[in-house]
Amino acid sequence: MIPRRRNSGAAGAPGAVPEMQSQDRNAVGGDTIFALASGGGPAGIAVVRLSGPGAVGALRSLAAGAAAPGERRAALRRLTDPATGEVLDEALVLAFAGPRSFTGEDVVELHLHGGPAVVEGVLSALGRLAGLRMAEPGEFTRRAFLNGRLDLTQAEAIADLVAAETSEQRRQALDQAAGTLGRLYEDWRGRLISAVAHVEAGIDFADEDLPDDVDRAARAAVAALRDEIAAHLDDGRRGERLRAGVHLALLGRPNAGKSTLLNLLAGRDAAIVSETAGTTRDVIEVHLDLGGVPVIVADTAGLRESADEIEREGVRRAAARADWADLRLIVLDRADWPEVPADLRALAAAGRALVVVNKADLRPVAAAGDLAGAPVTAISARTGAGIDAFLERLTAEVRNLALAGAGASPAPTRARHRRALEQARDALGQALDGWPGRGPELVAEDLRLAARALGRITGRVDVEDLLDVIFADFCIGK
Repeated sequence: MIPRRRNSGAAGAPGAVPEMQSQDRNAVGGDTIFALASGGGPAGIAVVRLSGPGAVGALRSLAAGAAAPGERRAALRRLTDPATGEVLDEALVLAFAGPRSFTGEDVVELHLHGGPAVVEGVLSALGRLAGLRMAEPGEFTRRAFLNGRLDLTQAEAIADLVAAETSEQRRQALDQAAGTLGRLYEDWRGRLISAVAHVEAGIDFADEDLPDDVDRAARAAVAALRDEIAAHLDDGRRGERLRAGVHLALLGRPNAGKSTLLNLLAGRDAAIVSETAGTTRDVIEVHLDLGGVPVIVADTAGLRESADEIEREGVRRAAARADWADLRLIVLDRADWPEVPADLRALAAAGRALVVVNKADLRPVAAAGDLAGAPVTAISARTGAGIDAFLERLTAEVRNLALAGAGASPAPTRARHRRALEQARDALGQALDGWPGRGPELVAEDLRLAARALGRITGRVDVEDLLDVIFADFCIGK
């Protein structure tokens, strides 16, 4: 039970929250939103969040007129249904005055006992108050963005942090939420705006003798920036891979042991294992955490010619998965080593591959080495022999795909970041190619296009059409 400890936030007490209804502090919408901000289901504590000009008034209505606590101070309040007077809970409540709050508006948090009946009672009572409504998914964070508390990369990082399932995902999301990615792009945008100013100075003062080094310096700055953006894009998509997961495809002949290996990696019977060849027809996925990196392992149909229409479709899907997987894990039967079939050797030679020789318990495997440049490890998926060495190698490869160069600079984490960066890089390249032959006006326009592309990543310009898409992925209460 919550301790019955009183705070000094009574009416008129020092530190009490004032009537926080300044329209410039609650600029986004005139209504007040509320939602359960913690997870659903029975829990020790449930947090209900309110944001908007009526947040403090709603708290006072639930607390039977008792004053809000001092700003950023917790106080115990008995909450009742204003319509019936029924006691709903005794809760710790906090108030945050805008603009120094998460959303930039007045915010109230109700820390309730986490029983479903308590939460439902409080939400129902709030819903009957005038001017209040249930929040849409991501609406709290959207208001924080619109009120200038976050840029778009930070808002996206909050969604990533909520969804993070591995330690490295958490680290990347926290780093982005701290603003490292947004600051990098805003620095580039600021440098571009400076270059545009220098180019436009040549346009505005064409009749005057401006120093030649002004144009040379602007061109050098643009060339350096183009190279920085190109290097930033040449990161192997590590940020996107870490956020969404590294895709690993298990490939090989029927009965090579792919499904047994998948079950061993998953620690459960995710796939059917049978002596009958061809039991895997569709792609079966398992999600793993390898060294802090999320991995989606796909077991695929055995690669062989077949008269069975369904099995042929399974083989087609296996080949398609092999084409776009980040890493191919080629599983060989002991009988296929070292005389490896040509199609499997070709898969290894295509790159992004590891090779596993399975069933080493049936007959020892000589020093494996590599297959067409792909490292080879001998294991027994049935007995577990060699699995530790295999997992160590697999984990190192996965971490290299998702984390190589991670300490040097932040990486783009979404496809929209990459598209905007590519647009900026291409516009800068066009400006440099036409400098000075195309004329300063066209060069300046190319530079402005690049600056706008960078501004769209952080939300500085032209993002209204993106907001619904971005915040639709958020959970309610965030």
